[in-house]
Amino acid sequence: MSWSLRFAEPIVLADGAKLATLRQAIAHLVQTVPPAERHMPAVLTAAEMLTAAAEHRGPVEFARIATLQALNRHAERVFNPDRKEPHWGRRKLKRDTA
Repeated sequence: MSWSLRFAEPIVLADGAKLATLRQAIAHLVQTVPPAERHMPAVLTAAEMLTAAAEHRGPVEFARIATLQALNRHAERVFNPDRKEPHWGRRKLKRDTA
């Protein structure tokens, strides 16, 4: 197993620390995820993808994505109604100017 494989882009944590290798990512998950939440699908997927990448059975980028999803498992995506309106549907056509 090669737990020293590096991510293409390190994962930057909220406290400013960086997870650059598979070993750092799995260690951080073990330290931060409470035992009651270790059976959540996002955490199990992250552990599986990290192990697969270490055993050269899967891409390291998939392990990175799964780790990000496990770390952000409680983050709620919120709809922002104040976004800029899309441009389509407001263009004048040549046939409408006559």
